[in-house]
Amino acid sequence: MSDFEQKKKRAEQLRNELNHHIYLYYVKNENEISDYEYDMMMRELKGIEEEYPELLTADSPTHRVGGQADSTFEAVVHSVRMESLQDAFSKDEIRDFDKRVKTVFPSAHYVAEPKIDGLSVSLEYTNGVLTRGSTRGDGNVGEDITANLKTIKSIPLKLQKDLPFIEVRGEVYMPRESFERVVKQQELNDEKPFKNPRNAASGSLRQKNPRITAERGLDIFVFNIQQVEGVELSNHKQSLDFLKELGFKTVPFYNEYDNIEDALKEIERIGDIRYTLPFDIDGAVLKVNDFSQRTELGSTSKFPKWAIAFKYPPEEKETKLIDIEVAVGRTGVLTPIAILDPVLLAGSTVSRATLHNEDFIKEKGISIGDTVIVRKAGDIIPEILSVTKHTGDSVYSMPEICPECGSPVFREDGEAAIRCTNPDCPAQLLRNLIHFCSRDAMDIEGLGDAVLEALVNNSLIKSAADIYDLKAPDIASLERMGNKSALNLINAIEKSKENDLSKLIFALGIRHIGEKAAKLLSEKFGSLDAIAEASSEEILTIDGFGEIMAESVVEYFSLSQSKQLIEDLKAKGLNTASLKTFNDNRFEGLTFVLTGTLPTLKRNEASEIIESFRGKTSSSVSKKTDYVLAGEDAGSKLTKAQQLGITIISEEQFREMIK
Repeated sequence: MSDFEQKKKRAEQLRNELNHHIYLYYVKNENEISDYEYDMMMRELKGIEEEYPELLTADSPTHRVGGQADSTFEAVVHSVRMESLQDAFSKDEIRDFDKRVKTVFPSAHYVAEPKIDGLSVSLEYTNGVLTRGSTRGDGNVGEDITANLKTIKSIPLKLQKDLPFIEVRGEVYMPRESFERVVKQQELNDEKPFKNPRNAASGSLRQKNPRITAERGLDIFVFNIQQVEGVELSNHKQSLDFLKELGFKTVPFYNEYDNIEDALKEIERIGDIRYTLPFDIDGAVLKVNDFSQRTELGSTSKFPKWAIAFKYPPEEKETKLIDIEVAVGRTGVLTPIAILDPVLLAGSTVSRATLHNEDFIKEKGISIGDTVIVRKAGDIIPEILSVTKHTGDSVYSMPEICPECGSPVFREDGEAAIRCTNPDCPAQLLRNLIHFCSRDAMDIEGLGDAVLEALVNNSLIKSAADIYDLKAPDIASLERMGNKSALNLINAIEKSKENDLSKLIFALGIRHIGEKAAKLLSEKFGSLDAIAEASSEEILTIDGFGEIMAESVVEYFSLSQSKQLIEDLKAKGLNTASLKTFNDNRFEGLTFVLTGTLPTLKRNEASEIIESFRGKTSSSVSKKTDYVLAGEDAGSKLTKAQQLGITIISEEQFREMIK
């Protein structure tokens, strides 16, 4: 095979792999490889395309600035393109960049600043007031996420100086402290935790419910003015100072340099302190300071010629795996934890790392005593990459009984998780109680993780039903809880008895049954007794339910422990009936998609009306959509509906339908 044929085959392979990872990261908020591995693959593909330009295809990821916009939110066309940056991995590449700039402008100055690892966004202000916020998307078209961005407290809703118009660019990120808190909560709930703060920021910022975004503790650094009216600015450093005056939180430090060697020293300094910062950075950025020089230098089809990003390699170290412990989660999942010979990694001492599950251990061939390579995913969560030296002993096997209660464990077909069979396992109690009291479940305000842990440790509650036997003196006796707090909590517990049945079903923690599925069960059967008596076949008649979900419900209500808990909750006076009222069935079997701004109705109000006539709402347009209810500034959903020939209605027509 000729060199050309080999390169052609390799280029096709790289394109497929890179496009797969781009889709995972930008559309699904997931990633399977590290940034460094991604960068190396992209660099290899660029090299092949430069050597053989005829191999450059229209679908090559080297054309891309970012990822495609998700159809979940309305499309925003950026009037000023949100460009990506050229990456460098060595000092010589930075010096080459300097030579290219100095050839045109020998007196050029640079500004060096940290490269924040988050999600790039645009903020638009008209007459000093925030009017729209959007994601970068592919650089030309992004997504309108104004409501979610408004939940970030460091984003000013009104500027400290009035300007006719200004558009700024910033990086939304999740501080390490917030990330650790979110991951801890996900682990308590046996949810798949975010791999790193960047994924967490992206997933949190694109939530349909802004309330969830607000709970995630996001922040932002603003680092660029895209366009502005009412003021003249001549350079980047001046613009950053001006952004501070307007009330923006800018990149934490930025310095100007008149020569490349001093700029390189600053890049090295930023790398040295990266692990002491309370947020993630994945590099340092070097930008030409003078705006007029930037204009003349221009851009390629992919990135500006006046800026470059130096990317730091991930830190990996070798250590010894001393032991493996097994933790038990809320739903009984057994998670193996590696106990390591302590090693200093990414700014802190690492002595523990997750081993995920049995399949991961077998894939890596891990056994106690092995020498392993460890790194921090996203510089936060320790993970084992590979084994460099085996002890010769057999690969570690997961226990056949629960390490907490001694009950047998099992693994279902098609699942990686091994679970404890005992629903009363002590290790699951606290996690189950935390879920039971959470906002989307029984929503008992004031009964958070710390209070529940104290109640369990003091043997005041041993099941969810015991919560409703608590007395104010019991709570007041706990550390940091006084009489007033105790009384407020007792009132919140009493109030939760009036919740709709759907919240109780979700609170029970039935496997595979989320908040939406709980609502569907509640609406279909109307009472807890009816759900408990329903067959798998009856449950399968609910649109959106599959066999696994139906069988999980039947299995839960067949357990003696579940039956006892439900009887106990009934005895405490909890509501076990659906409070949802329906007007009639005129929309039964019909799916609506809402888009744009309606004249008088809010979207959630329109959704509630549709559901009151037993209709469904969806966030995306497909062939299964029956009606698109469109208001002013309807975007890509309206266009797609027109292309598919779906019936489009106005609010006036909708009101005729519900008379």
